[in-house]
Amino acid sequence: MSGAINDATSPSALSDKSAKIFVAGHRGLVGSAIVRKLQALGFTNLVLRGHAELDLTRQNDVESFFAVEKPQFVILAAAKVGGIHANNTYPADFIAVNLQIQTNVIDASYRFGVKKLLFLGSSCIYPKFAPQPIPESALLTGPLEPTNEWYAIAKIAGIKMCQAYRIQYNWDAISGMPTNLYGPHDNFHPENSHVLPALMRRFHEAKVKGAKEVVVWGSGSPLREFLHVDDLADGVVFLMENYSGLEHVNVGSGKEVTIKELAELVKDVVGFEGELVWDSSKPDGTPRKLMDSSKLAGLGWTPKISLKDGLVDTYKWYLENVKQ
Repeated sequence: MSGAINDATSPSALSDKSAKIFVAGHRGLVGSAIVRKLQALGFTNLVLRGHAELDLTRQNDVESFFAVEKPQFVILAAAKVGGIHANNTYPADFIAVNLQIQTNVIDASYRFGVKKLLFLGSSCIYPKFAPQPIPESALLTGPLEPTNEWYAIAKIAGIKMCQAYRIQYNWDAISGMPTNLYGPHDNFHPENSHVLPALMRRFHEAKVKGAKEVVVWGSGSPLREFLHVDDLADGVVFLMENYSGLEHVNVGSGKEVTIKELAELVKDVVGFEGELVWDSSKPDGTPRKLMDSSKLAGLGWTPKISLKDGLVDTYKWYLENVKQ
């Protein structure tokens, strides 16, 4: 993995505030945070397209878009995402849609002259029983967590595609792997959401109804790491400006909590005063997932938002934006 192209950095990558930047997936949890961050930094030429305007799974449409718009930088945050239930129910969607989006956007970015691309993956790329905390080198060293392997395989393919284009074409494509994310614009759907927004919605609805208890899946024992999406957006901009390596980079908070501790914290933030009941007949998923983000810390970036502050911020957004 040595050589000039693999180790080079491009500190001036985003120095021009009028640079044309395509943020793919700008309405999602991650993309919307990246747009907020870039706008706050004074970037004035963001290219944004909703799904109705541009279907990233359609190669011809993507190529036509790049031919016309010719963005200088691309941040690929578009993906089909969901929790355990969604991955089990729609495995074909999770592998096919994500592979299509990645392949179309990465290839078109290279062929239409994009200077630098950042591909965003997920911590689920790592083996189920990876060493903890999980270093970047754990990739492809063991079997994946079966409940989300379809999504994970697609994301691994995206990392490898970025590496392959760097090796073959000397092109500046990098990958960032965030830990579990949360924040404004999260998916609070009752069935198809991740653990944190699902807990927040259920505690809120229980509070409104005056329910005596909330039943939560699993034992509460798995350990998880959470990063506020505004911290991720800050890290993404940092990587675009400071990293041009072959290897993907973990982006995490470095702090872990049990699902039980998380549930108690969300319960407290929401103000639900009933009981918490654990349904241990339901699956827990991965037993522990903490990423080793020391590589990114070594480059000079660390997160700033505490879990408690982030949950308060997220619940405020939920109350103002999610239909009750």
